[in-house]
Amino acid sequence: MPIPRLAATAAFAVMLAAPAAAPAAAQRADSAAGRTIEPSANLVADGVPAIPARLADEVRRYTEYRSAGFADWHPTRREMLVVTRFGNTPQLHHVRAPGAARTQLTFFEEPVAGGSWEPRAGRYVVFGRDVGGDEFTQLYRRDAASGEVALLTDGGRSQNGGVAWSTAGDRIAYGSTRRNGADRDLYVMDPADPKTDRRVLEVRGGGWSVSDWSPDDRRLLVTEFRSVNDSRLWLVDVASGTKTLVTPDTAEQTAWGSARFDAAGTGLWVTSDRGGEFRRLAHLDLATRRLVPLTADIPWDVASLELTRDGRTLAFTTNENGVAKLYLLDTATRRRRAVPGLPIGGVGGLAWRPDGGELGFTVATARSPGDAWSLDARTLKLVRWTESETGGLVTDSLPLPELVGWTSFDGREISGFLYRPPARFTGRRPVIVSIHGGPESQSTPGFIGRWNYFLNELGVALLFPNVRGSTGYGKTFVKLDNGTDRLNSVKDIGALLDWIPSQPGLDSARVMVTGGSYGGYMTLAVATTYDARIRCALDVVGISHLGTFLRNTESYRRDLRRAEYGDERDPATRAWMDRTAPLANAARITKPLFVVQGANDPRVPRSEAEQMVATVKRNGTPVWYLLAMDEGHGFRKKSNADFQFYATVAFVREHLLGDTRQAAIP
Repeated sequence: MPIPRLAATAAFAVMLAAPAAAPAAAQRADSAAGRTIEPSANLVADGVPAIPARLADEVRRYTEYRSAGFADWHPTRREMLVVTRFGNTPQLHHVRAPGAARTQLTFFEEPVAGGSWEPRAGRYVVFGRDVGGDEFTQLYRRDAASGEVALLTDGGRSQNGGVAWSTAGDRIAYGSTRRNGADRDLYVMDPADPKTDRRVLEVRGGGWSVSDWSPDDRRLLVTEFRSVNDSRLWLVDVASGTKTLVTPDTAEQTAWGSARFDAAGTGLWVTSDRGGEFRRLAHLDLATRRLVPLTADIPWDVASLELTRDGRTLAFTTNENGVAKLYLLDTATRRRRAVPGLPIGGVGGLAWRPDGGELGFTVATARSPGDAWSLDARTLKLVRWTESETGGLVTDSLPLPELVGWTSFDGREISGFLYRPPARFTGRRPVIVSIHGGPESQSTPGFIGRWNYFLNELGVALLFPNVRGSTGYGKTFVKLDNGTDRLNSVKDIGALLDWIPSQPGLDSARVMVTGGSYGGYMTLAVATTYDARIRCALDVVGISHLGTFLRNTESYRRDLRRAEYGDERDPATRAWMDRTAPLANAARITKPLFVVQGANDPRVPRSEAEQMVATVKRNGTPVWYLLAMDEGHGFRKKSNADFQFYATVAFVREHLLGDTRQAAIP
């Protein structure tokens, strides 16, 4: 559970994007001279050919971009805390004014995911960090005066996070799995004195988190997440640990998203899909349990919300076909204003300055990596605080995506975002289909980083589909792939493969499918189902058998995943999983396969990758395998991501494009 107020990073964009190689003759010369890029001691490469050293220089400007994610406001000064990378991993930085230098605060070999200042005087920062991508995040305190870092949590094999500061700013509430590794209990602590750490609520399940403190700090607002369609809100007495259900169970499964106490503490500002397809902004009266929807006229999900300290203004975002819109609501009149002038893309990590006059957030677009921005609530003036480097790319020339759609096997319309290569690439172009993870997620038109190499230098079209099961299209759509309906989402890709030949600019004879996490499962499923219609496949930290995955994934998330995939302990469900698993059908894969995995992955264990690699190898199909010993569910360290990137280039050139001479810029 990450510390709030940090926009999500595009982990798989870093992992999967790939630049190009040198011309074939130069590659042969490099290889003949022995000049190759060797994997580091932390990387195990099996079946991956030698990578010419020249490649790193050829692709450098596509690998050196950065992003900056807004994390928090300083409590007494107009200054920001951001997360950005200047070395091998993202770290916390201090920005003292818009456009000012980013002063690095943390210096670890492992990434720092986010952080927040002590809300009264900024005496210290609380942040989370794991080791080697194992996601057993521990909480730390960095003192502003001395720069010293102290461990706050147990330091063991536990997951700690979801930090929420009390209204008075003297305590944090957070979730931890330390009791048994499976259940996410809730704790309260004064970070200045870790000995005050106290378990407030013992729970069952891994989906519990603290959403807010009441204005008088006597109660916690707690979310119990059971599935993407099913969650509940509770009030917890901080002193006694007594919990009271706020959202009683009804016949209608309801998803409750963001939630905050109102200024009086007598009601809640919430997002909920109760009574409709989409999550609407609403107010819930705690005495009467009356829910008043406020955005029924917006036929899209309200994705996030944040309330000013005085409770007068509520900021919220909507997800409108993958594009974020930002609004401000006057809580007294309940009138809203749309914020004009935001770049088209994603908006996340909302947080108000203590005085309530300025909102901070992160913006990412197709032509800019994530950057920290702010909004003056009175004038609606937007200010960009950071301008992240793009490695020499002229971002104004980067192709923008277009929304496309096709009809699936059952008549349902499926959509996605298509990036077309520049006009200088003529004729039908090769296609890479990249399927998002989750599956409760969505491909949106943000910055695609290294993927831009494929577009600009190789003339490869990129297509990011949102198959059934994706979020953002209503609660009915997101349930369409649950349990034994899983393969219907694979059929959505089959329908996409039918659609590609009808597009004059796309080459249906040269298609590669790829994806990370659940997208890796989809990649393997497509490779076994539609082998004759693709050239090759790239699976990153993907599931090869839902049954073995559920047995081996970390216990704190197992029941949450069963709600999506089905319960492997049920004989009929397990039989279906055994019958339909990509692993069980690996003999159908005759096209080259590249598998990428982190050794410390707690979500999709390395066994999922290795059983698939071994099986496909036995069948005689070409397999490349890249394992990082110091990574987890995705490559977060730049040195590892770079080598994986170079290997992906070689794979694409050899197996998607065929003759490498065809990859040269015309």
